[in-house]
Amino acid sequence: MSHAEYRSPLADRYASRAMLELFSPQTRHGLWRRLWLALAGAEREFGVEIPEAAIREMRAHLDDIDFAAVAGYEKKFRHDVMAHVHAFGDAAPAARGVIHLGATSCFVTDNGDLIQMRRALELLRGRLVALLR
Repeated sequence: MSHAEYRSPLADRYASRAMLELFSPQTRHGLWRRLWLALAGAEREFGVEIPEAAIREMRAHLDDIDFAAVAGYEKKFRHDVMAHVHAFGDAAPAARGVIHLGATSCFVTDNGDLIQMRRALELLRGRLVALLR
């Protein structure tokens, strides 16, 4: 299974390549990692003891998501966000204890969804303007 594209019967028929990639598991969970990196950076600026190595490792592993490991963790924890927290911790061990620190699951799910929706609207803007003209 490819994690680089969103899959559904309607998407297969009607969605553009750009939309399929935008709503893919790879993009969605890459956004989660970017949000966790931003959170850790902001917390560090405010004085939370987050090692530079944690920031560096998180930054180095934003897109190399081990979806097989995620599936194993999700089976164990029965929680999608915690599965990704643990898989990200495997990739960035110096950050294991600070990934998701002080956040709820909605921090990544809701903000990630909003970023994807905004990007989707940006993709549609040109087509909508052309249609209106």
